[in-house]
Amino acid sequence: MKFETLAIHGGNLVTDSQKPVIQPITLSTTFEHQGGSMLYSRINNPNRLALENLMAKIEMGSEGAAFSSGNAAAMSVFQALPHGSHVIAPDDMYHGLRAQLEEIFEDKLEITFTDLANQENFKDNIQPNTKLLWMETPSNPLLKICPINVLTAIAKFNNIATVCDNTFATPVFQHPLKLGADMVMHSATKYLGGHSDILGGILVTKEPNELWGKIRKVQRIGGAVMAPWDCYLLTRSLKTLAYRMKGHAEHAGIIASFLDQHPKVEKVYYPGLVNHEGHTIALQQMSGFGGILSFLIKGGAKEANRVISRLKYFTNATSLGGVESLIERRAAVEGPNTPTPPNLIRVSVGLEHLEDLLEDWEQALS
Repeated sequence: MKFETLAIHGGNLVTDSQKPVIQPITLSTTFEHQGGSMLYSRINNPNRLALENLMAKIEMGSEGAAFSSGNAAAMSVFQALPHGSHVIAPDDMYHGLRAQLEEIFEDKLEITFTDLANQENFKDNIQPNTKLLWMETPSNPLLKICPINVLTAIAKFNNIATVCDNTFATPVFQHPLKLGADMVMHSATKYLGGHSDILGGILVTKEPNELWGKIRKVQRIGGAVMAPWDCYLLTRSLKTLAYRMKGHAEHAGIIASFLDQHPKVEKVYYPGLVNHEGHTIALQQMSGFGGILSFLIKGGAKEANRVISRLKYFTNATSLGGVESLIERRAAVEGPNTPTPPNLIRVSVGLEHLEDLLEDWEQALS
């Protein structure tokens, strides 16, 4: 099946004798002992199993694991590592996960943050106890692009596990497992859900190895799992993912070009622009450039706040990936120690009519 067909038909696990076209929601927390795979909803649930199977298929992996949030999914990976492991991660890693590594795992793991857009930085920071390379491409919020196939080849040579955060690209535009990654991670709250009403996280593994077994143990015993209702909604949302992403990417590319030519804009970060530092690599490993862009506004944080306040169709709110356009000054959200420039504005371009969005930008920047 092609992606669009798989997303629509690959997520049904129908156990009802009436054979409903859409899988019903199974809210029961416990199941009768009869030798089946279901025992208790923390361990397994029909809706979660359907979602995990579907995500494994569309990410071209062997198994999936659904969690209560993207942070919970990532945390399960860090928890599964041996004590004293060294982790290499992007220097502009999503601030929520960076906070995990710095504030929760500081006594268990050694962490090195570096610019993974340059493969030499990865090579130079490998230590005898390096156990994990965490990639994020495109990155949040600077939209950096790292060469997945190159980094994973180096990691394999050094027996280092690799995980790629594929939240911004989605499986519509990028398949890290096909490029050599061992696992792929999503904040399902974003584009996979697509409507700003589901909280969740997903991991998919290329093969069920020892590390994956430990992650599964963290999931089932730790219990940070996605509820049946959220699994149902997410499986439903995935049916339209391919078509939503085409719209997001088309709008983002046009708005990025508009901002790139505007005299009040200092710099635009969007991998679809030919002047983006990672554009060539993005062309090689992505089939589309996604719906997120960031830019630096001339005039500092004050001007950034002014422009955001003037927009009508871009809501000043955290998160991204919904059908509605969202915007925020990232440094204000990330706090005083953030490396993000104070005048950087991150934009999640929605599916409103393109002419309305462009007119909104013209009046806000006037």
